[in-house]
Amino acid sequence: MGPSGGKCGQDQERRPRFGHCLRRRSPGGCGGMLMRFARNILVCSILVLLVVYAPGSDAQTPDEVIEIPSLTLSDDQFLQGDIAGATVVTVTGRLQVPTIDARLPVVILLHGSGGPTSSGPWSWANFLEPLGVATLRIDSYTARGYSEIYTDQSRVGEFNPIYDVYRAVDVLVADPRLDANRIAIMGFSRGGLVALYASLNRFHDLYGPKRGGIAAYLPFYPPCNFELVGEMEVVDAPIRAFHGAKDEWNPLPRCRDYIERLAAAGHDAQITVYPGARHAFDHTNSPAYNVMSDAQTSRTCMRREENGRLMNVATGKPFSWRDECVQLGPPVQYNDAANSQAQAAVKEFLTKLFHLN
Repeated sequence: MGPSGGKCGQDQERRPRFGHCLRRRSPGGCGGMLMRFARNILVCSILVLLVVYAPGSDAQTPDEVIEIPSLTLSDDQFLQGDIAGATVVTVTGRLQVPTIDARLPVVILLHGSGGPTSSGPWSWANFLEPLGVATLRIDSYTARGYSEIYTDQSRVGEFNPIYDVYRAVDVLVADPRLDANRIAIMGFSRGGLVALYASLNRFHDLYGPKRGGIAAYLPFYPPCNFELVGEMEVVDAPIRAFHGAKDEWNPLPRCRDYIERLAAAGHDAQITVYPGARHAFDHTNSPAYNVMSDAQTSRTCMRREENGRLMNVATGKPFSWRDECVQLGPPVQYNDAANSQAQAAVKEFLTKLFHLN
């Protein structure tokens, strides 16, 4: 600092208010401070990422995006085994593999009509990871041009994602980190339909995995308002269904009836019912009772397969999502007690099925 009234140095400037020389501020003033602050934030962020994704940490394992070669099929095409006119499509899935030095079991998670951003598959993936179970969250909509289909359920065939699942199994069995003999599928709402009816022998015969198999089927609150050809002939693997007693999107009675008929026929099929629970009772992003005013539901429809087509039983004509029986406004609501009980049941079942430690 130069003397008062003297000449300031090259790197100094006189401040009239103080009457003496002060060191010049670096160019940019506050901008320089912001740059230093930003650098510090960047360094800290990198350090946090290193901690979060460090092998052996308790944090969620990062997703790996995998591609699944598939086909887009209408329900008529799927039921008839007509793939000649199908459209080739590559759907994606998010694979989450815990950092464990062993071949791991894997659960394929299937979203409902809300699409891949719905909370169910994501929250179940996080629940299963600490158990040492890998997960694959399939996105059946984005590659087909949709983010959701509940506002128009005709956009994607109800049975089409079964084909996605079978092809996903082909991809998973080629991964050396995964155990091809320990693959289960779990689906929610329309994904639950997939997790239920993917067990049919006829669909396995038409489209089933080329290698490996599916060890268990876990449908959550699926629509069961179908009479399908061969619906009582399912593969030799356990089916465990989970349903809310107050579900007004996909009502319980038809699912309970179907599962009980399978069990009576000698199949390993069970359904667990949660009193007071509504549709999507395990979706944490719907804590309050919420009427989906623009969502379609087929809850009052009954569909019967005739000659490879879904017919509306009431009209005797091919079913359409424009039929009078299709309604709007089904409610959803998270139920903490039902969710906790379902988690405990799934954990117990998979621990025994997969021989988890």
